[in-house]
Amino acid sequence: MNTFIKKFEEITINDIPWVGGKNASLGEMYNQLSSKGVRIPNGFATTANAFWLFLKENCLKEPLENLLMGLDRKDFSNLEEIGAIARRLILGGTFSDAFSEAIINSYQDLSAGQDIAVAVRSSATAEDLPQASFAGQHDTFLNIKGDKALLSAVKKCFASLYTNRAIKYREDKGFLHHEIALSVGVQKMVRSDKGCSGVGFTIEPESGFKNIIHISGVWGLGENIVQGTINPDEFYVFKPTLIQEKNAIVQKKLGDKEKTMIYSEIDGQSSTVNIDTEASKQKQFVLSDEEITVLAKWALEIEKHYQKPMDIEWAKDGITEDLFITQARPETVHHIKDKNVHIEYTLKERSKVLAVGNAIGSKITKGTAKILESPKDSYKLQEGDIIITDVTSPDWDPLLKKAGAIITNRGGRTSHAAIVARELGVPAIVGTNSATRGIKDGQTITVSCAEGKTGYVYDGALAFTEKEIDFSRVQMPRTEVKLILSDPEKAFYFSSYPNDGIGLLRMEFIITHTIKIHPMALVKFEEIENPEVKKEIEALTMGYTNKEDYFIDKLAEGIATMAAAFYPKEVIVRMSDFKTNEYANLIGGAQFEPKEENPMLGFRGAARYYSDAYKDGFRLECAAIKKVRDIMGLTNVKVMIPFCRTVEEGGKVIDIMAQNSLRQGENGLEVYVMSEIPSNVLMAEEFAKIFDGFSIGSNDLTQLTLGIDRDSEIMSSVFDENDPATKKMIALAIEKANYADKKIGLCGQAPSDFEDYAAFLVKAGIDSISFNPDALLKGIENINKVEAYMAAIAN
Repeated sequence: MNTFIKKFEEITINDIPWVGGKNASLGEMYNQLSSKGVRIPNGFATTANAFWLFLKENCLKEPLENLLMGLDRKDFSNLEEIGAIARRLILGGTFSDAFSEAIINSYQDLSAGQDIAVAVRSSATAEDLPQASFAGQHDTFLNIKGDKALLSAVKKCFASLYTNRAIKYREDKGFLHHEIALSVGVQKMVRSDKGCSGVGFTIEPESGFKNIIHISGVWGLGENIVQGTINPDEFYVFKPTLIQEKNAIVQKKLGDKEKTMIYSEIDGQSSTVNIDTEASKQKQFVLSDEEITVLAKWALEIEKHYQKPMDIEWAKDGITEDLFITQARPETVHHIKDKNVHIEYTLKERSKVLAVGNAIGSKITKGTAKILESPKDSYKLQEGDIIITDVTSPDWDPLLKKAGAIITNRGGRTSHAAIVARELGVPAIVGTNSATRGIKDGQTITVSCAEGKTGYVYDGALAFTEKEIDFSRVQMPRTEVKLILSDPEKAFYFSSYPNDGIGLLRMEFIITHTIKIHPMALVKFEEIENPEVKKEIEALTMGYTNKEDYFIDKLAEGIATMAAAFYPKEVIVRMSDFKTNEYANLIGGAQFEPKEENPMLGFRGAARYYSDAYKDGFRLECAAIKKVRDIMGLTNVKVMIPFCRTVEEGGKVIDIMAQNSLRQGENGLEVYVMSEIPSNVLMAEEFAKIFDGFSIGSNDLTQLTLGIDRDSEIMSSVFDENDPATKKMIALAIEKANYADKKIGLCGQAPSDFEDYAAFLVKAGIDSISFNPDALLKGIENINKVEAYMAAIAN
């Protein structure tokens, strides 16, 4: 064996001491996964022996050790100086003829004498371990051609073992500098400068949810995504349905992709330059659905092979159109977390919003904002200050350790700032576009990442609470306990709570916050009278030839995200239950909605679905459900019909659903009905012949039993779910459902607020109770007390 070089075909994961974690992983995948269709560009690696011999021949080992002994390990005040001297020592050394010849011969073998372009990557012998990724600590050189350029790049990689960031990282992680060697991987170049590239995680990077593969991508070289200089496209793929060969892409987010990094030749030297991305390409996803699926399947194979969550880099060659995996390392954040212990952060107040972006983590913090232009501004930063900057790179790492939070103008969820923030356990908001303009240096701010995937920067020091929850101590009752949810951004986080699924998924939230447009304004776009409304719709539906598809896709993505998060537990989706005044507030809605004196009791729920005024809107809702269930494969989704006044109306809705290819019983589809009108209770036996189950909507049932508008402030003191008349209605509904052998649940606050209300429901024979997340644990506690008491009485 050549002591200087190992070809990829000779490398396995056991060769980390020889070629470092990065190169060992590439060799392992090249040998073990190529047969499974995973494409890894071929290459070779210099060995640790070659590095040690280089130090010995140039008498560098002792000078480097002595140099690093003088490092200020308290404040790292001389880090920059020591790093610069160390790199100069390396760059001043010379390769032996034997080592140079070994590199050149291996390069010629790889390129068949053609002087092809290669990527030259650093790989430290303590790199890409489960406890430390070393991501971005050492240098990579791309599009290197020719013997001389290659030898120069290899030496620069050697020197990058002593970048300031790498020295600090080893200090933080407890690695001894003199025990780490540097291997260099030389790999056939993928021309992603003419195509696209990106990263992927075989775990949802924010919540650690294991069944999602998260892929992000940009046009051109991947450095833009690693450094976080632009906002990338994002794709979420669900593993269980991917295995079932379904269309498992549950969510797609279009990034702005403002810049494209390409190669540039300057004085015969290859370098890179960031150019403006063409407007048409900014509006286009970097990958097709087929390509997303291929990458996801490869990611699944890689995770399966290594038996752990993985962090992957991919590239698409713009000349050949071929996809490749260029790196894979263990994911280093979520595997070390105790999945049972959660810290729940809740804001108690709000103020002026200064910036909005992608939330990293789920924490809240407050502190002093420090606007920094570069790592050279480190003297401005005090421990716990909040860094506000345009974008970060690995050179920022020593500073980020001191930060209480990180906020950047640019970057996505897989940018450098996001990755480091997760590893450090500090909140970050990336991709705000305007943080450095909207926040003042020295300003006191509150950073909230506890409101879903969107992070908010608030003016001032706001009050918030922290609550530690240990789910391992929660004992689930016999009565099913479900969640009431509406926001897909929080689905993965809440799926880790103890639960039996989602008892009520409110479709309205997705329509209001994601779609924003009245469905009939999409169906009858050409008939819209207001030109400003038309313009607004055009902007939102950019890229959609058929505007109806926009509604179907966005609604399907929202529902699919929720269904994937709780799979295979049931997720009951209530079809739209806006009232006319609420529908009118959607973009284009005013033209399609009547004005009613009392919308609460007017044109809402089931009556809309077969009406000429809305049935085409309901058709789009049905199409979205069908896509989620039949195309995406998330058959744990059930449908629920709200405000169904009569048995006849229930039959009409079932019929119109069938006309829209959403047939009850087909592919296991169950259709529930809300029990929220006295007629639903009194005629429950007849409703049970049509529907598969019931869900008691206690708010509407209370208002219609007591004759109180629940939105009326004047009558709010009389509105009471505990009223005997309401409880009699609920008890009767449960009794009739049980007699008909149909499932029945209740969605409401009372069972968590009142132990006796939970007792009433359990004793009445309720099958399930659904809670808002903040009431879930108290609700479980109340149900357990009731069930324990009933068991004791029975014995």
